Parts: sequence; structure tokens; C-alpha cells
Amino acid sequence: MKVVHIIEALGGGVYTYFRDLSTFFGDEEQNKSIHTTIIYSGNRKEIDPENIKKDFSDGVDLIKINMVREFSPVQDLKSTYKLWQELKKINPDIIHLHSSKAGVLGRIAHFFLFKKKKLFYTPHGYAFLRTDISTFKKKLYWLVEKGIQQLFGGTTIACGDTEYEIAKTIGESKLVRNGIDIPGVTSNLATDNRNEKLTIGIMARITAARNPQLFNEIALRFPNLNFVWIGDGDLNHLITAPNIRITGWILDRKKVLKELNNIDIYMQTSLWEGLPISILEAMAFKKPAIANNIIGNKDAVLHGKTGFLFENIDELKNYFEILKDEETRTSFGENAFVRCQNLFDKNKNFKQLSEIYSQSFLQPKASKD
Repeated sequence: MKVVHIIEALGGGVYTYFRDLSTFFGDEEQNKSIHTTIIYSGNRKEIDPENIKKDFSDGVDLIKINMVREFSPVQDLKSTYKLWQELKKINPDIIHLHSSKAGVLGRIAHFFLFKKKKLFYTPHGYAFLRTDISTFKKKLYWLVEKGIQQLFGGTTIACGDTEYEIAKTIGESKLVRNGIDIPGVTSNLATDNRNEKLTIGIMARITAARNPQLFNEIALRFPNLNFVWIGDGDLNHLITAPNIRITGWILDRKKVLKELNNIDIYMQTSLWEGLPISILEAMAFKKPAIANNIIGNKDAVLHGKTGFLFENIDELKNYFEILKDEETRTSFGENAFVRCQNLFDKNKNFKQLSEIYSQSFLQPKASKD
């Protein structure tokens, strides 16, 4: 069975997801039943294109084509044609599309193959859930998702519980939660750290989606605490609080994880999410998390047990006060680690994905997606 994954946004948590996916499906045992190809676009500043071949398993095939995030009729047409060429050459049994852009371009390319394949789609955070756009745009994006699903078919594989509940209202859906390589994250890195001041950190690109304005506002509201933004991005000029340190792009993964391990509390301030890998990695490091109460964040954080979910900044004073206590942080962190093991272990979750592929492949050709 040949499976092709198509992804435009190969950066941040998605990069981690695909690196782990390549390790799992590139394994010799998995390769006996599933041969995996990843078609990707490498247009992200936070990744070193040379590292992709080093980071990804030799057991999967990698094909790079140019795709852009923004709507661009000419480039999107070129990308779709190139996808069609590659898919025709590979002749896969299953096509799995990831993120909104690849979801649209990949479905169109698949349609012009004129030979039906099993089609899967993972949004990794629906665009119509964005809180930084108008109601009109949200409705438009929802109609696009619904229309594309009805027109081209396929099954949505949601990456988180709430995304799954939404996906079921659009079409046929299944749930396979995002997972991480827990031993790989914590190996030789989970050493005790002692910060003079309580240190709160986020690990992400500094983009509108991660809401740097809110993170900055929180830091200004709590000048007695230290804040760290692990990463960089085009909106770094919005980070002005003197108690925030921006690490800049760190291309060495061990150094990135060391920065994550050195914080006391993880914070997520996103405007929208699928299921953030960075929170899962913080959970593996036994860090309590404080996150705004949105889809994705609330699928990872258990309020009052592994961290706190907040609606406005005023709530944070109490949560920071509670988590200043080291015993409480330790207790919350232990709860977070157990939850990560139970729900977000990549080996368990990719095995579930493998079973979905196998069941789909064994269905009669005449069956409907």
C-alpha cells in the first residue's frame, strides 16, 4: 500500500509532527505494509532545508514542491499541476492532505487523476475558527471547507477532540490525536532547573496566530515575572515588554528543548489552534500550562489539574499565585505528564492512523469514501 502525505506548512509543530510520522512509518516493519511519501513545501524561516533529510527517516520518500501560504492564483495553479504530476507518477492508494492550503490544492490535483483514491484530510486547525478575522470571512472559510468536502469527498481525520466534533458537522470524520515522541523529548534533557524568578514561556513562531500582543500585554501586567518566547517571527516588533526574552530562531532541536525545559510554566496565547504540539512537549517535561480557552488548548489542558484555561488577563493573577508554589507546580506537572502518556503518545496514535489506512485499503473498490 502506497500512502502520500501532502503538506504546505512544514514548520513549527507541524514539522515535529511530520518528523515523528516519518520515523514511525519509515520503520522497517511498517514499510512492509505501508510505503510513505511526503510532499512538502519548505518555505519557512524556522527550518533549515538541509536538516529535513537528516531529521526525517530514510524509510520515507521526500518530494519538495513550491507551495505558498497566501492565496496566489498563478502560484496555486502551478502547485496544483506539480502535485498532479507527482501523484500521477507515484500512483498512491491513499492520499492524506494536511492543513487548509494542501487540503484544497491536493483535492483538485486528486480530482484530475481521474482515478479514485482513498482521500483523507487533517485541518490542523480550521481557518474559520480564527478570531482575528471578520464574521464574513469566517462564514466564507466555513463554506469553502464544507463545499470542498461535499464536492471532492474524503474523510477528515481530526487532530484533537474539539476539532473532531466540528469535523463531524462537515462530513465523514475520525479522530487521531496529535502525539509526540515522549522519550525523545525528555531524554537527557529533563534535568531540574532553578529560576530566580518564576519564568513563563511559549514556543512558537511570532505570528498573528500565536497572538504576540496578548503575550506582551501579560508580561507588562506582571513585571515581577520573567517571560521567554522560544522562537522568532515577522511580528517580533510587537514584543516590547522588558521582561520578555526572545531566543530567536534555534535550528538545533536539543537547544530548543533545553529552553523549553528551563521554564517553570508553559503559556499558550493562540488565536486559534488544532492541537498544539508545543503544549504536549511542555507536558512531557512536566510543566503546568496556562492557556487561553480556545479549541486545541482546551483539548490538552485540564483546568485545575494540569494547568489553567483563561478567558481574560484578570484571571491570571490568581493562577500565577497558585503556581508560584513549587509543590503545586510539581503536582500539576505530574498530572500533565500522565495525561500526555495516556492520550498523546505518537506511537499509539500513529498506530491508530496506520489501522485506518489498512482498513480503508481493504475496503472494496466500489465503496464510497
